[in-house]
Amino acid sequence: MAIFVSTNLLLDIFNAVLHEGLTTYKPKYSKATLPARVEAAKVDKRHKKGAIFVVRSKADFASNGVKGYIVTSKETLLEDAEGLTHFTPNVYREFGYTDEKRTKIRGFEEKNLLQINTFVVDIDTKRHSVQDILLACMDESIGTPTLIIESDRGYQVYFVLSEPLFISNKQNYRGLTVAKRISDNLKRSLKSVDADIFCNDFGFFRIPKQDNIVWHQLDQTYTIAQLIEWSRRQDDDIERPLFVVPSNFTKDSVVHSEWFTKLIHAVDIKGEKGQLGRNNAMFTLALVCFSEGWEKERTFNFIDEYNTNLRYPLSLIEIATILDSAYSGKYKGASKQYIEELLAQYVAGGSSVPVRLGYKGVWYKFKKERKDRVRSHYEEWEQDIIQYISAEKSNSEMFLWRSQKELCEAIGIPQSTLNVVLKKSTRLLKTTKGRGRYAKTGWTTISLFIQYVLRKAKEFAQSKGLYRIGLQEVVNQWFHELEPIAGYDLLIDYLHKLDVKTPPTTQEIIERGIG
Repeated sequence: MAIFVSTNLLLDIFNAVLHEGLTTYKPKYSKATLPARVEAAKVDKRHKKGAIFVVRSKADFASNGVKGYIVTSKETLLEDAEGLTHFTPNVYREFGYTDEKRTKIRGFEEKNLLQINTFVVDIDTKRHSVQDILLACMDESIGTPTLIIESDRGYQVYFVLSEPLFISNKQNYRGLTVAKRISDNLKRSLKSVDADIFCNDFGFFRIPKQDNIVWHQLDQTYTIAQLIEWSRRQDDDIERPLFVVPSNFTKDSVVHSEWFTKLIHAVDIKGEKGQLGRNNAMFTLALVCFSEGWEKERTFNFIDEYNTNLRYPLSLIEIATILDSAYSGKYKGASKQYIEELLAQYVAGGSSVPVRLGYKGVWYKFKKERKDRVRSHYEEWEQDIIQYISAEKSNSEMFLWRSQKELCEAIGIPQSTLNVVLKKSTRLLKTTKGRGRYAKTGWTTISLFIQYVLRKAKEFAQSKGLYRIGLQEVVNQWFHELEPIAGYDLLIDYLHKLDVKTPPTTQEIIERGIG
């Protein structure tokens, strides 16, 4: 069911999707006041402008060309939206018409893109509900979408960029190649809800209108860096080469840097379950030597001397194994975040030591087994936690009850990293009951929370025939159990869109009483 959308919200949606790719107002016959147009013109000059293409009917897509017209301002788009069916949410550099009557557009080619604003996944069926799609996005893809538009036969899911990706012909359109790989991985990640993997990556899509918006969360956007890193991990999982990320770089030696010197003088490194240790440190140092172009024999002598100075040294066989792995060609360099964690654990004041690898360009790694990956990204830790909770939690329970220590040991995550993940994650939820050594911690995710609530509401409806009341009662029962960590606000927004009221917190009740 579509959400009622005001004209102001529709403008907010166009602003969020299109960024500054179009002018604010029409160059002629604008309805805006003169002061507003003058001020907008000043702002518009800061960014290069392009155009989008629009059509009035699906029948306008023909084999002999697309019958449509060109839009260069957001004002025109907002005025015409109700009479349109499709538009290109990504902006083109050059544009025009192929006929004298100006009915058929030209310029609709990927290499003519000026900027990519959003990735759109087409789901050409209504076998899946909006809730199914949202859960699939949270569980199986990069996260909650920015926008979902209903079409005649299905839905189109928008993942909007926080800043546009500008396309140029540099490095043989490298940016476009990167974007197409991200688009492909997004479509593949939503195969459980029948995403069309053959849909045009940057083509025409349903235009947001008053009656077809079924989900919107305009502050849920993604940086291109987030999408590249997520896409890398998808490539790993399906064993595709990571050819899309530039690998050309220049480098400066880092073996005399402060962080490198401090790490090789940390002699108390041992490590234990759930903590980085000697093997990790040696592997990191060996990778640095490899990236510096050292011969393997030279690196072996260096690592052997480092090992001798350790309070708890490894055997020569273990050193040889580490060195073989570092020089296997599967890894192109050490991870900055991995180094930072080693420094924080084993070097006094290590958290404040700057880590520079000297690489001017983008490192990437070749395919590795999941169990062998260097855990340098909090998103990977988050995914590990989610997979663990999903596998261990009973369907009859809202939470998986594990202490933080037990969770860390089960996954192999340092406590300090878990704390950071909980601050950043918008997918995890938790609760704590009791105090001190008697405290119990419950873990779940937004997706699992919603699934549980919907299942319980369905059971309530079967016995009493009142689904929405049942839904509200289940939420009332469990909502106050949750701690307000990062995912809390997203859950509230989701429940509100399901037309479920969240109970006021104790603090809100007190404040209302005082007021």
